[in-house]
Amino acid sequence: MFRFLLGRLAVLVPTFIGVSIIAFSFIRLLPGDPVALLSGERVMSPERHAEISHQLGFDRHIVVQYLDYLWGVLRGDFGMSIVTKKPVIDQFLELFPATVELSLCAIIFAVVVGIPAGVIAAIKRGSILDQLIMGTALVGFSMPIFWWGLLLIIVVSGMLQWTPVSGRISLMFFFPSVTGFMLIDSLLSGQEGAFQSAFSHLVLPTIVLGTIPLAVIARQTRSAMLEVLSEDYVRTARAKGLPTFRVVGIHALRNAMIPVVTTIGLQIGVMLAGAILTETIFSWPGIGKWMVDSVFRRDYAVIQGGLLIIAAVIMLVNLAVDLLYGLINPRIRH
Repeated sequence: MFRFLLGRLAVLVPTFIGVSIIAFSFIRLLPGDPVALLSGERVMSPERHAEISHQLGFDRHIVVQYLDYLWGVLRGDFGMSIVTKKPVIDQFLELFPATVELSLCAIIFAVVVGIPAGVIAAIKRGSILDQLIMGTALVGFSMPIFWWGLLLIIVVSGMLQWTPVSGRISLMFFFPSVTGFMLIDSLLSGQEGAFQSAFSHLVLPTIVLGTIPLAVIARQTRSAMLEVLSEDYVRTARAKGLPTFRVVGIHALRNAMIPVVTTIGLQIGVMLAGAILTETIFSWPGIGKWMVDSVFRRDYAVIQGGLLIIAAVIMLVNLAVDLLYGLINPRIRH
């Protein structure tokens, strides 16, 4: 296991460097001058433009800029925002808990609903219930996030008025942030109605962000369960007269979880990408909205740093998924 871990860590290094090159290069292909955007509507003189470009290092060769940036990243310095004048890593750590909270709720929603739905569809293969579940999963997978989010806002928040439209909590509540997770902080605050407000603000973004992963997990679970249910050891367990719950829940599901866990790990990256749209639609103050705003402002340091940190998080999640294989199936621990 230790050799496997070292091997995977060795692969992560060139992957991370490759992501840094792509992020650094493609951002500079975007139209627009970040120095000119700093002046707003005012006209900047060529001398002032050259002075600011020199201060920000934009007048140096592109290779020199990248090497300096990479050296800073290796030292934990992801640069300084040219708009807010704050370190990128500080802004990321300030906003990341909001995205983590939303992503965790979305993946919990997807797993809690998707795995049982896939198991039921596999057990009832070919029935109307199977077709209904898989048809619903196909519709959920096919819906664009921006359309699904706006539809839920119009129906649930606008017509029915069951949930708030945007934000993380009502403006009538104010308390210091302890953990960065609004659900936990609202409980710690002790203010009546704070937790309910935070939970109601989280419902629609969770559903929107978790719909596509839910559909993928349900379909993968059904496929894996159908393959496992046809194995000899499952038929033997049934022939011994074991209860259906024990046969399906212990003998079949555990062995079917390997591809499902892989799918769940891959959906973490999908959700971090989907969070950009979801946070923008619901004005959720996380890294997704922060990145979108930075693109419009051509804040190179924020875009580069945000992409690199997100890529690092996704790579670590995939590494954790690989290590979980040994816990799920002891036969592959070596």
